[in-house]
Amino acid sequence: MTSRSRKEEMTFIQHLVELRDKLLHSVVAILLIFVGIFPFANEVYGFIAAPIINVLPADTNIIAIGVISPFLTPLKMALIFAVYAAMPYLLFQIWSFVAPALYKHERQMILPLVISSTILFYAGLLFSFYVVFPVIFGFLSSIGPSIVDFTPDIQYYLDFVLKVSFAFGVAFEVPIATILLIMFGVPTVEKLKNNRPYVIIGAFVLGMLLTPPDIISQVLIAIPMWLLFEAGLFFAPLFKKQDQTQPTNDDPTKPPTDSKREKSADDEDWDDDELSAEMDKIDEEFKKLDKD
Repeated sequence: MTSRSRKEEMTFIQHLVELRDKLLHSVVAILLIFVGIFPFANEVYGFIAAPIINVLPADTNIIAIGVISPFLTPLKMALIFAVYAAMPYLLFQIWSFVAPALYKHERQMILPLVISSTILFYAGLLFSFYVVFPVIFGFLSSIGPSIVDFTPDIQYYLDFVLKVSFAFGVAFEVPIATILLIMFGVPTVEKLKNNRPYVIIGAFVLGMLLTPPDIISQVLIAIPMWLLFEAGLFFAPLFKKQDQTQPTNDDPTKPPTDSKREKSADDEDWDDDELSAEMDKIDEEFKKLDKD
């Protein structure tokens, strides 16, 4: 029995139980990483604060305005860092839950996209930390009045870093979004190429919304988004061609293939009797759980 047929025989309650197990595994993974990181939270925060420490005047550090900020800020940073570190495992849990319900050619197309989206997300985080932050903080520390001391608060600095780094991580997913849109036939490659000027304007508008109000960070996120959009246009025909290689049966006199019969059976709507029977089964499952 294949994994697909096994999934089709599972009841609604069994699907919920499996989803619960996947969520519990994900939460446990995040907590384990968090427990391992928290003892070194201060050192990790010092590493994250390096881009702004390098542009501050000599013998100057960032400050803590809140009374409990020195404790809560590293705690929050360790938790967010644990989520980022567990991202491959979280995506694996999502993939293991969804993959058995997909056809073989669908799994062959989606799995590379899941792996590449993880790599691109981490690439966006690294790009923001090593390229964007030094430029932004160097610019912000040099434009203020000379009578103002540039000493940011640790909580505000962490919120700023998390917001900008997450924005860059999401922005680097542009090729995946482009490929998925073309795979599902929303636009064609030619249509996206013709609308390239609007895409470039949209990249700068998103850069304005996702980054602080300065032209440098806006340009630093808009240009990579544009280049990644071009990369998505370049690789999209490969996935589209792979989807078109599936065998077809254009002769109406020939009987439909197994794949077509299976697809038509999956797409067929339930009648009222079948729906009522399925709802009765679900009610019985809930009653059994209540008795237990």
